[in-house]
Amino acid sequence: MTGSSPSASDHIFELHAGALRLALRPDLGGSIAGLWHRDTPILRSTEPAALASARLAASFPLLPYSNRLGYRRFRWKGHDYTTLPNFGDSPHSVHGIGWMRPWEVVSHSAIDIALRLVHAPDGHWPFAFEAQQYFSLTPQSMVAQMTITNTADVVQPVGLGWHPYFPRRARSRLHVECSDRWDADAAQLPVRKVAQPGIDADVTHLDFDNGFEGWKGPARIRDEKFSLQLRSSLPYLVVYTPQDKDYFCVEPVSHVGNAIHMADPAAHGLRSLQPGESLEASMTLDVAVL
Repeated sequence: MTGSSPSASDHIFELHAGALRLALRPDLGGSIAGLWHRDTPILRSTEPAALASARLAASFPLLPYSNRLGYRRFRWKGHDYTTLPNFGDSPHSVHGIGWMRPWEVVSHSAIDIALRLVHAPDGHWPFAFEAQQYFSLTPQSMVAQMTITNTADVVQPVGLGWHPYFPRRARSRLHVECSDRWDADAAQLPVRKVAQPGIDADVTHLDFDNGFEGWKGPARIRDEKFSLQLRSSLPYLVVYTPQDKDYFCVEPVSHVGNAIHMADPAAHGLRSLQPGESLEASMTLDVAVL
């Protein structure tokens, strides 16, 4: 009897609760392929067998940093490090490495799944860590949890988050309570914090690719199909509303983009994890049908 190569269907896992269906591709960056209410997508969704990469997913994990790591280099505890290109022709390393690697399925049921990623130091990230993702589904919500543990023998800088994509519909509207916005330079790196007492507008009128501080309460997303509430234990939010795309992004994250290059990285959310120490985060998306 001859063996055969694994097909995409061998890596598909689906959760079902009421009318909600959550499809995951652990092999593609531990990503969410899609979230649907019956046949209507809640996130930007692709049938899991057709998903080609994590960058086309409904959501993917951000770790051990979110957003951009400026010019693919950083200095940490007196040592200089470089990271490899990982995002097209960007001069920066982007979104960490979790989305680039296959995750192992630890356990799963009809309503939950646990994933694990073990990272050994390499050209993309010079420190060892282990990460877990846990997803669960109820008839009204999706819950995601993430933990990263420093398995190196030295202190390492750590951040995390999620990168969910939402379909932009005719009446998509975003409401966020926050205090400040980070504006970027020509290289798309945050350089200036300005007052931003909130967002409350139709997505078609927004043109953001920014991080936000002082996020309070849920981010509310409403259109002709759903009323969504996005909650997280993480204190920062990245909002991306490209005018030429059929999606927009609302991303809970633990730190300001490129915080490692700022004068006080810890003041901008970047954590210094001691050997054996962990950082945990959660994200919940509540779904109400209109």
